[in-house]
Amino acid sequence: MILDLAHFLRQERPFWTELEKKLERLASDPQRKMSVEEISRLYYLYQRASADLVKLNTFASENALKTYLETLVANAYGEIHGGTEKKRRFRPIHWFWFTFPNTFRRQSRAFGLSLLLTLVGAGFGGGLLLVAPDTKDILLPFSHLHGDPSDRVAEEEAALESHDGKSQFSAMLMTHNTKVAIFTMASGLSWGIITLVILFYNGIILGIVSLDYILAGESVFLAGWLLPHGVIEIPAILMGGQAGFVLAKALIGWGSRDRLRIRLRQITPDLATLIVGVGLMMVWAGIIESFLSQTHEPAIPYVVKIGFGLLELTLLVGYLAFAGKNSGQTADNAAEVIVG
Repeated sequence: MILDLAHFLRQERPFWTELEKKLERLASDPQRKMSVEEISRLYYLYQRASADLVKLNTFASENALKTYLETLVANAYGEIHGGTEKKRRFRPIHWFWFTFPNTFRRQSRAFGLSLLLTLVGAGFGGGLLLVAPDTKDILLPFSHLHGDPSDRVAEEEAALESHDGKSQFSAMLMTHNTKVAIFTMASGLSWGIITLVILFYNGIILGIVSLDYILAGESVFLAGWLLPHGVIEIPAILMGGQAGFVLAKALIGWGSRDRLRIRLRQITPDLATLIVGVGLMMVWAGIIESFLSQTHEPAIPYVVKIGFGLLELTLLVGYLAFAGKNSGQTADNAAEVIVG
């Protein structure tokens, strides 16, 4: 079937808008009673949108429009068949095993961009340290990183282990790191420019600190100090950047002819899922940093800390790569299943 897309959109979009507005009214007032005429009209609009979705599948390039129509059809199906309450009920276990990892993979390109910017920043920071070592004192935000790494290692290892204040320190880390990740996401409102700068600067810090300790012969201390919390904290910051770039793409409108309101509505569930996941990861990273990362030999052998960090990294990669892959319907085929 050959379809005149421009004519098709002019003819059908008013019906989609009408259906969307009806669904918005139902969502804002779930207890509202509908007349027979309203119910009939809603069902007609749902059937028409379902048929339009089938027609639109002949256009391989209209992915954004198909996603919008799939969501619209799925929402209408839920209202008509009484699945709204079940759909709105939050299920933590399902969210953890299916929603979060599937959302991460669906937006994996944005995560790849965050990772690339951080790695480029790390390389740039390492190069700066080699060329101009004095820049360390200018670029690093924490004064305890300005001195000689070997002196700090000796001081840390000689310090008596104490748990006083570690709960407060842990809470402070959770709060601070979560704010950083949320700010990285919110910076997507700058069309991604500030998000880019934050990720690049974080990479510079990581590159300078890592190379500084390696050149000082303190690689084992670095790994034992950074890995336990860093394998969770750094990916969480990258996910904050991931969410920021998803938001920036929606604002700019790459590859989409939809209005801004529709584009933002389409990505809102993914943004909420990513930032909640980031918050949970930061909570875990804050606990580990306070009670494990900051405890050094002889209290805890470095091999134990490094092994724990590598185990965390393996589990995280496996979880994000494979969890929820066989969860049945996904957002990409839900509408087609409904229509069929």
